[in-house]
Amino acid sequence: MSLDRDMSAALLEQVCQALESETPLAIQGSGSKAMLGNPVVGQVLDTRCHRGIVSYDPTELVITARAGTPLQEIEAVLHQAGQMLPCEPPHLGPGATVGGMVAAGLSGPRRPWAGSVRDYVLGTRVITGHGTLLRFGGEVMKNVAGYDVSRLLAGSFGCLGVLTEVSLKVLPRPRQCLSLCLPMSRQQALAELLRWGQQPLPISAACHDGDALWLRLEGGEGSVQSARMRLGGEVADGRFWADLREQRLAFFAGAEPLWRLSLPIATGDLPLPGRQLLDWGGAQRWLKCAADAHSIHHIAEQAGGHATCHGTGVHGNPPLPEALMRYHRALKHQMDPKRVFNPGRLYPDL
Repeated sequence: MSLDRDMSAALLEQVCQALESETPLAIQGSGSKAMLGNPVVGQVLDTRCHRGIVSYDPTELVITARAGTPLQEIEAVLHQAGQMLPCEPPHLGPGATVGGMVAAGLSGPRRPWAGSVRDYVLGTRVITGHGTLLRFGGEVMKNVAGYDVSRLLAGSFGCLGVLTEVSLKVLPRPRQCLSLCLPMSRQQALAELLRWGQQPLPISAACHDGDALWLRLEGGEGSVQSARMRLGGEVADGRFWADLREQRLAFFAGAEPLWRLSLPIATGDLPLPGRQLLDWGGAQRWLKCAADAHSIHHIAEQAGGHATCHGTGVHGNPPLPEALMRYHRALKHQMDPKRVFNPGRLYPDL
């Protein structure tokens, strides 16, 4: 406990000094998500000095860890107990931290079937822009006090405060996992996925790589084998999903900007420029192209979604309606009145 207090005190002291001098802070862990959002100019606050698993009881399905704890370390501990982070968060680089996972709010292929990072955040400890270390939420699933405040931090990219600790809900790993590959067109894949979505099939991931539809089946042995016989296709290498999650597939190579489009699940084929890869059963489209940001945002907005650029040099965050931007400004002002936490990372005036 003494070491924990010392580490928290060191971060709190750095924040208080920044608040006193009104010096912007560039909050970061390993920097594996640095390509997202706008670059921040400020004094670096590295959370990796504040690391370690605080508590973990597999019977409670909850793990609490300090923000600088490597995500790989947490996943290894969960794996030994037969459990997992259901949202399948991408690392996107060595040394990715659990704090960065929450700050970025990115989820892997299982997202439409299991939920997002935000759905598994039970509680947090945060240094606010008032120079105080506060606890929000709890460490058990039945404790919902402050639940929404903790969830606000997911996807906030450190703009609301310095996350020092997080409690996450975890789940048992599925008893059986099987991957299938079915050659078909993108249009056919979208139609089939829409039809299968209305049936009790144990699908936990679906991706079309341009040539074939990849499916992952998870659950009990009987349900997985029954679905396999029903869907057909060839049994495929399950490592495909980790390569997709970590953007190691051949699709992601190349110098063109990488765009992520988040769309309604029933969205049909879109006339997008460049190369496409469908994830999340079609609700997430990856796009490699050099088209201007305005065009990409417009196409996504017309389809009822939004687009984000995963790359430096392009402001890829989706434009927000003025009413929603006012809400963001008000929240930023409440949590960080002096604008010292990652100013401009999401939008220039936040």
